Amino acid sequence: MATAGGDEKPGMKVYGFDLVPWPFLEKASYYPDSNRLYDPVRGQKIYEEHLELMALFEEYGFDAVCMNEHHAKPYGLMPSPNLMAAALTQRTKKIKLAIFGNLPALHANPIRLAEEVAMLDVMSGGRIISGFVRGVPQEFLAYTVPVAEARPRMQEAWDLIVKAWTEREPFDWHGRYFHYDHVVIWPRPLQQPHPPIVMPADSDDGLEIAARRRVPTGTAYRSLRRSREVLDKFRAFSAAQGWTPGPEHCLMVRHIYVAESNERARQEAEPHLDYFWRKLLSYHKGSMAMMGQSPPPPPDVVRSAEDVPFYEYDFDLCQKEGITIIGDPDYVTREIRAQARELGAGVLIAFLHFGSLPQALARKSITMFAEKVLPEVKRDG
Repeated sequence: MATAGGDEKPGMKVYGFDLVPWPFLEKASYYPDSNRLYDPVRGQKIYEEHLELMALFEEYGFDAVCMNEHHAKPYGLMPSPNLMAAALTQRTKKIKLAIFGNLPALHANPIRLAEEVAMLDVMSGGRIISGFVRGVPQEFLAYTVPVAEARPRMQEAWDLIVKAWTEREPFDWHGRYFHYDHVVIWPRPLQQPHPPIVMPADSDDGLEIAARRRVPTGTAYRSLRRSREVLDKFRAFSAAQGWTPGPEHCLMVRHIYVAESNERARQEAEPHLDYFWRKLLSYHKGSMAMMGQSPPPPPDVVRSAEDVPFYEYDFDLCQKEGITIIGDPDYVTREIRAQARELGAGVLIAFLHFGSLPQALARKSITMFAEKVLPEVKRDG
């Protein structure tokens, strides 16, 4: 349970987040999983269901719907989040479409990525938030790109994309990784000077980049204590760069499930959270083995979530550490408020359709959240 402290920040933004995970694994994921485990007929229904609920975020008054890029694993079925965003441009009218995010380092032609995001911004009427992330090592294994190149590739691609969005005349680019003689994109973005950029991060290097580039950041699947450390480091790096992040620059990502009582919320959500942690995130074991690494030895006593890998999380640990917020509307509202105050976060990224959660339960929880929690946290101030 979070400990409240400080003043609430006005105007909290609430984004709905979706990975589109594969909910039918019998055994835990171990990268690289055979795609014999994937059924395209079932997959079609999964996309339909997730797009239906992602579009519902607009009707329910969320500020944005979030999607992101993952490769070669059942954890997330969006190798191209831009395709999901394109589908949502046709299903929504007002809600922001937050791509959290594309992996610029894995795009052989960052100009193509600049074109796609610009096209999405125009198609959506200027509703794109463009997230750039480094990505976990497994993504680089999937594309046979050296992990050591991840960060410098991302930064060069980032600079190139922004220049492509903002330059009005053709230019050449000859960097370390990318070379072009004539760059000029059609279309260019509707938002000026370009769509807002976000960089989710957890490491010191990533947080320093976000601070230097003056973009919002936050971390996922981390305890309240670790999340506070991350955002405090971000603020310190930003101060060194001569600016002060506001709540709008600080993101908090939480699995959320709402039901009629705390007991019922646990009963309905726990099996699907266990699936998320124990089956989907166990892909890390395979990717570590491919890189010659071994899982850390289990501690004698688990004192915090940071003592164990994600795939060993359980319900009680996540609730105690603030990683999940599962309960009745009053509990969920209080916990969101307390964590937001503790972190100084002005943007909640609510992970509401997770793991193997069935469509009916996801819809029920989202509806209860929208009716009983969302109005309360959005009016804080």
